[in-house]
Amino acid sequence: MRSTCRQILVAVSILSAAQAVSAQTADEVVEKSLTAQGGRAALGKVTSRLMAGTMTVSTPAGDLPGTIEVLNQAPNKVRTLINLDLSAVGAGSLTVDQRFDGTTAFGMDSMRGDSEITGGRLESLRNGAFPTPFLNYKDRGVQLALVGKEKLKDRDMYVLTFTPSAGPVSRVWIDAETYLPAQTAQTVDSPETGPVEQTTAFSDYRDVDGVKVPYKLTSTSSVQSFVITVTKVEHNVKIDPALFVKPAK
Repeated sequence: MRSTCRQILVAVSILSAAQAVSAQTADEVVEKSLTAQGGRAALGKVTSRLMAGTMTVSTPAGDLPGTIEVLNQAPNKVRTLINLDLSAVGAGSLTVDQRFDGTTAFGMDSMRGDSEITGGRLESLRNGAFPTPFLNYKDRGVQLALVGKEKLKDRDMYVLTFTPSAGPVSRVWIDAETYLPAQTAQTVDSPETGPVEQTTAFSDYRDVDGVKVPYKLTSTSSVQSFVITVTKVEHNVKIDPALFVKPAK
């Protein structure tokens, strides 16, 4: 009898936990996450951002150190400038300058040359949203779903899928306690290997102008892994529009 009662209690506990998870909707998780990130009002005041930091790319030949600077302008313009020291692999330096003006994208690579960015990579940039994809996602035609709850490094996470009208689907892991984004995953087009799933983890959140910003980003894929340590974040900076477009010859 005691064994039967114990089994019933365990079953009730599991059922209650399952109902608690199902009671959360995707919209509720998003709203709690927006609140954790600073709230709609604070996020709405952020129209641009300058982020600078150091970057370490892991390779079989050793770690490649460098710097990174990212400029964001609402709603989705972005410019990423990377400088890497390739001494560990017997080369000089590498500079990558990727620009997106909200419609078209262009990449400049000191080793592989310059090229237009197209396909899935372009769609991913078009689907980007600053300062967070959680704001006004419905207005952008994005379908959001809460697919479940799972463990990530021993922490409970809500897993959301963002399905845009065009381009790759992305998954986002939201910490069930802090409601801050902990990780994203998306399949991107690699010029060398084709489609590759890239996972990026966010940590070391800090308050900048009332908005939580991750100061450490760890990205992994089957092609390469790198870590970004942020050293500076400035909001509402004036950015020259020319930095988002292909340079005139």
